[in-house]
Amino acid sequence: MGTRIFVGNLPFSATESQLNELFSQHGEVTSVSIVKDKFTDRSRGFAFVEMTAADAATAAIAALNQHQLEGRPLTVNVARERTEGSRPPRAGGGDRRPPRSGGFSGNRW
Repeated sequence: MGTRIFVGNLPFSATESQLNELFSQHGEVTSVSIVKDKFTDRSRGFAFVEMTAADAATAAIAALNQHQLEGRPLTVNVARERTEGSRPPRAGGGDRRPPRSGGFSGNRW
């Protein structure tokens, strides 16, 4: 398993082949994955790049952080592992307002 790199502030027109070419200048790229919205299939503006060697990944991060791609400065750093609580809460469900102080706290009707 290689080093996984987070690439943020991507232009929406960026392609995986563009990122592969950009990062390949610093070492062997295992995979490139632009994260897309599941409903519109449009880029969400960030991607993950996996490189085989840790020293190549470190060199790529140092060289490409703030690199201009189509007029946008990229944010490039080591990807953090996803934790159990890292997902946003699901929409819907019960009333999430804090209880009112004093008086009747049940339903109005």
